[in-house]
Amino acid sequence: MYQIKVNDKYNFDITADHKQLKVNNEVVELDRLALNANSTHVLFKNKSYNIEVIELNKEEKTAIIKVNNNTYTLTIKDQFDQLLKLLGMDNLAINKIQQIKAPMPGLVLSVLAEEGAEVKKGDNLLVLEAMKMENMIKSPTDGVIKKIEIKQGDKVEKNEILISFN
Repeated sequence: MYQIKVNDKYNFDITADHKQLKVNNEVVELDRLALNANSTHVLFKNKSYNIEVIELNKEEKTAIIKVNNNTYTLTIKDQFDQLLKLLGMDNLAINKIQQIKAPMPGLVLSVLAEEGAEVKKGDNLLVLEAMKMENMIKSPTDGVIKKIEIKQGDKVEKNEILISFN
């Protein structure tokens, strides 16, 4: 069984096998035609739906889909996520990152973030030059920057702390 949350608002329990699809314990009958790897046309209760997968992140178990030109964000929990929650171990699966360390020795060319700033995973934080190559250091997590340990022009060693998060 999968638990799917749509737009952080609507919850659905879905079970599927080769014979039937159940949504919230009700059997759902669909006629579907795969158009390509990311698009499907579905007939449900005499209504037509064009469904396209815009983005699928298997690691984070999220998806963005478009249904008849309306975009929806999905979060998906499988039976293992549900079991971890039942056992009270769901918070252990979240790896909270406290610091960013230098991946290699180098020279800090520029610092793009500020202390106290709220950052999202993937945001650019600083540029580190190593072996005549510029390396963009990105945020590995969502969070608030507690302290920036370096400044432009600093030379850093491998594993030296660059940024700390709250």
